[in-house]
Amino acid sequence: MLRILGAVLLLSLLGGCAVTQIRADRMERDAETRWPPVGQFVEVDGLRVHYVQKGSGPDVVLLHGASGNLRDFTFQLVDRLARDYRVTAFDRPGLGYTTQQARFQGAFNARAETPQDQAAALAAAAAKLGVRRPVVVGHSFGGAVAMAWGLDQDAAAVVSLGGAIMPWPGALDSQYQVLGNPLGGAVVPQFVTAYYGRDRARNAVAGIFAPQDVPPGYLDHIGPGLSLRRETIRANGRQVAALRPALVKMSKRYPQMTIPVELVHGTADTTVGYEIHSVAAAKLLPDARVTPLEGVGHMPQHARPGAVIEAVRRAAERAGLR
Repeated sequence: MLRILGAVLLLSLLGGCAVTQIRADRMERDAETRWPPVGQFVEVDGLRVHYVQKGSGPDVVLLHGASGNLRDFTFQLVDRLARDYRVTAFDRPGLGYTTQQARFQGAFNARAETPQDQAAALAAAAAKLGVRRPVVVGHSFGGAVAMAWGLDQDAAAVVSLGGAIMPWPGALDSQYQVLGNPLGGAVVPQFVTAYYGRDRARNAVAGIFAPQDVPPGYLDHIGPGLSLRRETIRANGRQVAALRPALVKMSKRYPQMTIPVELVHGTADTTVGYEIHSVAAAKLLPDARVTPLEGVGHMPQHARPGAVIEAVRRAAERAGLR
């Protein structure tokens, strides 16, 4: 009898996993149908890099944050900057429609692209597109990639928007500890993709924008379903899990970074703390300027786009591009 019960339980478990797999497959197909690529592709260093390029003038590169994609910038910032610059927005490796190099792929592979890895790959893609000495603008995790670009690649200046650019005190959130583990990263995304509902996605985005409201139409534009694909969840989780050790090393080199740096940060940001990141980084950087945005949360490019555009203008002027 016990053997029969055990067999039934095993079959039920396998059946549940099969249902989850089928549902996850469908959710991913639906997301990619609803939110297809909006730009073009360039292949470099084993990557197929998705980008949008628009405008003319000095080069500006835009790098999105964790769990995001370049649609965050095409919502409004690309068009506004393209009036005065040639703007190139990238999907970072493993997110949006940019692939990962083979060494970072696989459900049980816990290796992750550091900010330096991402900066090197995207700088190579930018060079292939004819981008030279750009002002590199990074939001949140993208701020770390922008700083790595400024340290090691061809950049005229860096603009960090609520950037995660300094090692922070304390531990990671438990979700990233799980996703950074080979077993957790292999198993958990399957269930998130299959069962994470639209209401939960809406609430998560609202928390990132707080205390500001999410702009009308933003959620439909950025495509939350793209962030909920299994490989995207794995790539994002593992990159975030590996971020702090990378920043420990990077921040030691900030005193050597002589190009202009603009640090734009909301004082009400509870995702990436203003004091912990921008204020602390400014003390190490030789040529940094901090712009605190009073009462603004983690999305300054939407809450105060004028301040962001002004920071890009200052960076370009300080770098001698205008």
